[in-house]
This record gives sequence, structure tokens and C-alpha cells, in this order.
Amino acid sequence: MQYHLNGLPADASVDPSLHHPVPKTPTDTSPLPTEVDVLIIGAGPAGLLLATQLSRFPTLKTLIVDAKPSSLAQGQADGLQCRTIEIFQAFGFAEKVLKEAYWVNETTFWSPGKGGEGLVRTGRIRDTEEGLSEFPHVILNQARLHGLWEETMAGSEAGLGVRYGWGMKGLRIPEKGSVEVEVEKVEGGERQTVRAKYVVGCDGARSPVRQSLGLEMKGDFANQGWGVLDALVVTDFPDLRLKTAIHSANDGSILIIPREGGYLARFYIELDKLGSNERLSSKNITAEDLIARAKKIFAPYTFDVKHIGYWNKYEVGQRLTNHFDDVPAEKRNSLNPRVFIAGDACHTHSAKAGQGMNVSMNDAFNLGWKLASVLRGRADPKLLHTYSEERHAIAQLLIDFDREISRQFAAKPKNKANGANTATETKETDKDAVDPAVFQEYFTRQGRFMAGVETTYKPSLVTSSSIEHQHLASGFQIGTRFHSAQVLRLADAKPVQLGHVMEADGRWRIMLFGSTESTLAPTSAISKTCLWLEKVLIPRYTPSNADIDSIFDVRAVFQQPRQELDIAAMPEVLLPHKGKFGIQDYEKVFTDEASYGFGFGEIYKNRGIDREHGAVVVVRPDQYVSAVLPLGEEGWVEMEKLFGGFMIEIKPGTNGHST
Repeated sequence: MQYHLNGLPADASVDPSLHHPVPKTPTDTSPLPTEVDVLIIGAGPAGLLLATQLSRFPTLKTLIVDAKPSSLAQGQADGLQCRTIEIFQAFGFAEKVLKEAYWVNETTFWSPGKGGEGLVRTGRIRDTEEGLSEFPHVILNQARLHGLWEETMAGSEAGLGVRYGWGMKGLRIPEKGSVEVEVEKVEGGERQTVRAKYVVGCDGARSPVRQSLGLEMKGDFANQGWGVLDALVVTDFPDLRLKTAIHSANDGSILIIPREGGYLARFYIELDKLGSNERLSSKNITAEDLIARAKKIFAPYTFDVKHIGYWNKYEVGQRLTNHFDDVPAEKRNSLNPRVFIAGDACHTHSAKAGQGMNVSMNDAFNLGWKLASVLRGRADPKLLHTYSEERHAIAQLLIDFDREISRQFAAKPKNKANGANTATETKETDKDAVDPAVFQEYFTRQGRFMAGVETTYKPSLVTSSSIEHQHLASGFQIGTRFHSAQVLRLADAKPVQLGHVMEADGRWRIMLFGSTESTLAPTSAISKTCLWLEKVLIPRYTPSNADIDSIFDVRAVFQQPRQELDIAAMPEVLLPHKGKFGIQDYEKVFTDEASYGFGFGEIYKNRGIDREHGAVVVVRPDQYVSAVLPLGEEGWVEMEKLFGGFMIEIKPGTNGHST
């Protein structure tokens, strides 16, 4: 798709393919509810994902408020990692994003030429490693992303929408009962108290929720200012449509991020260093100042700005809170959390590697299913401790990474043209200068982290500490996201990505990989495992009036060809009768064989699955691998131990859960 040729629209959140965009739904002006299950404060990427996740459960009452008068009209962040697109797939709108977005396929690097003059391309790399994900790294306006979240949320079973124009004024956490939050209408000053079982602050770097908890953002600023400019430009620089890092000799650095639509580009422009007590807000920097600095960095190439869609200035800094909820370390064994913070409310960093919006949404994806599980009576509230435990560790890795990549972006380039020192050669006193080759190598080495697929959760209530059976599926590392691969659906011979069956619906996935033995024989390990799941594990945690797969979604991949398998002979758990009419679900069984026109996924080979013995891969509702186990009784014991550690069993003779 090409658009934005003549400039950005006033509201970039609407579908750019529409010649006459559909007006937004008016803000809901009905009275706010006074009692809710979850109150979300802040409708940025984290808050919108969390609200959309909770809107999948219509029995839960969720309220999301934001002090802004309406949804975002022009973007701030824009980079979307491969992992983030995988999450969008779980919510059902990845295809829209891929259609509209700019795909980041290559990254180039530019530095001063011989003698420190001009600019030369010093490197070119593939942006995302081959086979890392079925999705690319893309760029899409944050405002448009907000629009997609709001569309998805409004179309959910709960039909949830954001209440704009309401800000938080106070928060009180009583020893027992609901959290009390005082909110105020920005226009008119009307105040109201909302009582919520859980409160989540997704309210940005100046988070009132964080401040009400007395949590401090610890860290420092790097005394380095940057400008950001979305613009339509005319230039003879050849790599305008590639993600490009430019280190000039004496005028700083620029990171080019081509934008969606084919014409627009974003420029992160290095400004002068700040003094130890200086703040960028005290400097009267204008868009014209950013353009002037960009022209110097691009020289001798031209840089003629025709239209500015968005610009801003910011300081580089890395800061992090000690934990992401209301329970201090010394009370974690006796209290369960009721108030949480996510995204910029608990970690801030630079925009250089496009991590902020992505990590924030991953915070919310980690928390959302856990809140839903507890509120729906599926899990013990102690499960909620794992949110801060897991996401704080990831945020610390991000802070460390961002500090180093920001330093390298801002460093002057070393130049040893022809083996001789030049004007841009680092001085002995300038130890921060960076060799362009070293910068490119670091950028390449951190590719998996920047793609969002390096996250590894440590052992917890929901992630097994046992690696005894990891060798049965070595490509599905415990604690990492389930790395999708193509398989062939048995019932209709359709090639599908196995990871795409894992929707954001709060269910656990139990993925069975068959061995070389006869798959349908009653004595086979997979048949016995299916029977145990159907008769023991599933009834233990699933209400009797619910579908058999409402808590555990069991799927199987066989290595035998379709011709040797009879779909009608599959165990009940793989061919379940569902819904009010008891219709059979034919989409739970797959084979590892070539498809018509789409090649061979080879999931057994590419994900290291033991062909002789098969494997069980347990996947959390947020798509992270919880355990790798053997088929058969030993695996059953481990699953009982895992789920028994946090899930609530059904009371005998009832449709509900025990307390």
C-alpha cells in the first residue's frame, strides 16, 4: 500500500485504505460504573492490549480510562517486533498490520569516508535472522495501532471501549476489599470513586499510579538529547527507504526509519550533549533546528523537507522501578498484589532499538491472562506474583541493552582510512568513539533481542524448573515463546502455522507430538495420554457445563502421513463435540508432511522433536513454553504437579470452582 504522498492526515489512527474514513465512535458519555473487576488507567499500547485481552471474557467487568480527550491522532512509537506481530496474530489483526506497515528487511550503516570526508556505506545486513519468525519486523504509526486495538476491543464479546477524558486523582488500598480509585473528568472537574478488585497503571513515565504506590524510578539520564522527525523529504541519499544508521564525522548521528505508505520517513537526530544539570526541556529547540542538524549530518547529500507530520525532542535515559506491583519484597509471602504498573510506568529507555512499545505490550500480555484466570476462579491469586517476577527481569535486560546501544549510536566514529590517523580518529581522551565495524557487529549480535524472541522466563508457578526432558523437543526451549512452524491439518489438508492456533483466549495449550509407534492403537503412548487428559486432568479443572477444551486446548501433530490416519478414529479430546449442538471440532490434528504449493514445514526436524519417543509441549496462554514432557505416565505426573501448583480444582458435583 502507498499513501501519505501529500502528507499525513490529521488523524492517523484510521484505516489509510479508505478514501472516506469512517468517523470514530463518539466517546462514551454514560456514567462510569462504580464497581468493576479491573480498572485500567491509561490507553496507550499496554493499556489497550490489556483491555482487549480482558474484553474476551464477558463475565468480567473492565473499565479503561484515559485523561486525554480522545484517542491518539498522531504516532509516537512506530517499530513493531516480530514477536509483537505474533501477538497481534493471537488477537486477530496481524494481517491488517502486515498489509499497511513498512517491512524492515535490511539495515544499512554509513560512516565518514576517507579522510573523514562525506559519507560511505560501511555495511548492509539482513534485519531479521532467517527462520526467526514467520513474521517480519515492521513499522506502523502508533496512532493507527491504537485504532486497531480499539476496533478489536469494540468487536469483542464484551464490546469494551475507552472512557477518554477521565484522569486518576487518588488511590487507596484498604487491607481488605476493593481498591478505591478517585477519578476526575478533565472537563468540568466531576469526580467519582471507582472500586476495583484490581487496578493496572498503564499511565506512562509520570504514572500517577506508580507515584501513589511510592515506587521510585531508579536510574539516570545519559545527558544526551535527541530529536524525532516524521517528514516527507526530497534527497539524493540512496538508502532513504532502508532502515539506516548514519554516524557523521563531527555533527552527530541519525537513525532513519522508513515509514508505512512508501513516502514518509522518521529521523532520530542526535542533538548536542547536555550539561550535568541541564534538561532538554529548558532548551528552545524547534523543528527547524532538527532539520538544520539533519542537513549537516547528511552532507554532502541533500535533505529538503517538504512536509512535517510529527516532531518531538527527548532525552535518553534508562530508569526502572524495583517491582511492578503494590507488594514490597518483605511481604510477598503473605500478601497477593492488587495494583500493578506496566510499560513506561515502570521502565523507560531510548527509542533507538524500537523496544518501548513492544516491551510494554508484552508486559500487558503477561498480566492479562493471569488476571482473567484469577477473576474467573481458575487460578489462585498467588499466580499474580509471577507478573512482576517475570517482567522485571526482562525490563532489566532491556535497560542494560538500551544503555549500550544508545552509547554506540551517540559515539563518534573511529576512522582508520588507509591505516593512517585522520581528523575523525578517536583521540586518546575520547574513549567513547566506536569503530563502525564494531557497531554493526553489536547490532547484528543483538538481532534476536531486538526482534523480541530472546525473552526467557525463569522457573515459576507457571514455568517448569525441570529440564530433564528438554531433549524431546529441543527447539521449544522452556521459558521461551512457542516458535511456530508449518504443519498440515489432517481433516482438510490445509497448511497452517501451528502457533496461529494459540489465540489470546486465556486457554492453556497441550501440544502432543506423536512417536514412531502406531498412533491410534489403544496401547500407544499418545492414545493413553489422550485418555488421561480426557478422564483425569480436564475434568479436574473444567466446569462440567463447559466445552471440553475451554481450559485446556489439546492438539496433536503426527509424523505419519495423512493416508495412514483416520480422523474419525481420533480420541475424543482430539475430535471433541462442542457448543450447544455438540458439533465436532476437526481442527485439532495435524501431520508433519508437505502441503500443496506450500512446501514442507518439517516441524520434527526444525524444532528438534524426538521422532522415536515423541513429546508433550505445554504452552501458557501467553504462548510461552511452560514444560516439555514425555508422552505417558511420567509426563502425566509432571503435569499434575505443574497445574496443581496454582490452578483451582472443580468442587465435586458442581459446575463451579473450589475457593
